[in-house]
Amino acid sequence: MAGVATMPVAASSTRFLLLSLLLLSSPAVAVVRARVTALIVFGDSTVDAGNNNAVPTAVRSNFPPYGRDFPGGRATGRFCNGRVATDFYSEAFGLRPFVPAYLDPAYGMRDFAVGVCFASAGSGLDAATAGVFSVIPLSKQVDYFRDYKARLAEHLGAAEARAVVADAVFAISIGTNDFIENYFALTTARFLEFTVGDYTDFLIGLARSFLVELYGLGARKIGFTGLGAMGCLPIERGRRVMLCIEEYNAAARSFNAKLRAMVDELTGSLPGAQFRVAEVYDFFTGILQNPSSYGFVKVARGCCGTGLYEMGYTCSEWDALTCADANRYVFWDAVHPTERANKIIAEYLMNTTFSHFL
Repeated sequence: MAGVATMPVAASSTRFLLLSLLLLSSPAVAVVRARVTALIVFGDSTVDAGNNNAVPTAVRSNFPPYGRDFPGGRATGRFCNGRVATDFYSEAFGLRPFVPAYLDPAYGMRDFAVGVCFASAGSGLDAATAGVFSVIPLSKQVDYFRDYKARLAEHLGAAEARAVVADAVFAISIGTNDFIENYFALTTARFLEFTVGDYTDFLIGLARSFLVELYGLGARKIGFTGLGAMGCLPIERGRRVMLCIEEYNAAARSFNAKLRAMVDELTGSLPGAQFRVAEVYDFFTGILQNPSSYGFVKVARGCCGTGLYEMGYTCSEWDALTCADANRYVFWDAVHPTERANKIIAEYLMNTTFSHFL
């Protein structure tokens, strides 16, 4: 996967100097001073930067109107009109304004040395979830990370590569698809095998194994984003007379509580581990309940098409109906936030969670 480094970054010990950046002129996040070497991303469509472009799946977004507000107006494969939350984290850490996808041939190790995304839209903690749309399962994302580590050692030398991984921040955003694409959608046999509570426990066990595996591979600073109010996604509201599905939201809250307990337990048992849950549920629910306070007008529908079911290729097919000003909308399509919503969420989580890694 050799690529052309479009934004060369010095691969030297200067990576360990204190860096500072004013995050997007926002009063919510002041100057950030970081000893963060890289941002390494795992997860699903909330953070996929374009890895699915290289996968034979229908879950893609590398076409208009996606990316219309991304620098250069490029549809990169992000499920958004512009940047996603991890892009804003990277910029806040003083690294670069976006995190490239590992499978994007336009980038090489000089780029990936300071930020890389292994996420795949449609993936989940449960391998069965990734199988629904034939996307990259979490186990394969970890395999790519192993490959990345080997390439990083060749690029920087073994000692500096280890230092980069040790001082990198790992951002994980995954779990929603396990419920809305798998368990509640009845697309696999999981709903027959587990109660909702038992399935949640099963997912937490998978998350624990994943974190332990990353720790064994050198990760020390990990932020795991909790689930949002997935019952209030436009695609779910559209099925319930525009009302949020409380059963789905209750599952998210239960998952988050169990995730917190598991992460706290691991942090106390693994030497040097700095694991934190990025609590997003209450904050995001606050945006949905009081959108005008954040400058939003539309919360129940996405900007793309009718805003109730379009995502991916259907978003492109109904492009003529896509709204003119995405900044007024919380959601870009029927599932994913707009760039502006991502920015607001990222600023909040940077303050409450990711700043603790500095």
